[in-house]
Amino acid sequence: MNNCQHPLIEAAAQGTLPEWAAVSPGRRAHMARVSELLDAWAAALGLPESERCRWRAAGFLHDALREVAPDALRAKVPRAQSSLPGPILHGPAVAERLRAQGVLDGELLFALAYHTLGNASLGTLGRALYVADFLEPGRDFMPEWREGLRARMPAELDSVTREIVGARIRYVVDRGLDLLPDIVEFWNVLVTE
Repeated sequence: MNNCQHPLIEAAAQGTLPEWAAVSPGRRAHMARVSELLDAWAAALGLPESERCRWRAAGFLHDALREVAPDALRAKVPRAQSSLPGPILHGPAVAERLRAQGVLDGELLFALAYHTLGNASLGTLGRALYVADFLEPGRDFMPEWREGLRARMPAELDSVTREIVGARIRYVVDRGLDLLPDIVEFWNVLVTE
């Protein structure tokens, strides 16, 4: 069975966003770069076209609601996620929109929901999306480090993911901010693998 059968996922894999997506040209360009990275990594891993379709779709869908005001998204996410900080709500909101429209691909929906925060239960697709969102070449911070990490992908997905999660945790700690339980649990899983 083709896991990319749902029309919304098929369309997203080709770069066509759902009618409810709210993205600027700059955001769309970011999403395209994430999708291109994911497709290249899926191809390098020898994944079948049905998987590559899902990976490309994840790249195009992950930020489909990123530019919507967090207050407008809070009521549209599951109760367990409604207390998340505003900048993280777009992932769960995208997953819920797709679920409401009949997308039943649990791994894809989970990857979209947790692509910003990370989660101990992320599988290969989720980890790849987490990494691609951070490493896409349009981002201009720490270019040499990020380029080095990209060069190690996808062969070293787990170790690259660990480095990125560690950097994000250090960033939060250095600023005296709260660490959310999901990223701590994600880190704990990564260091025990």
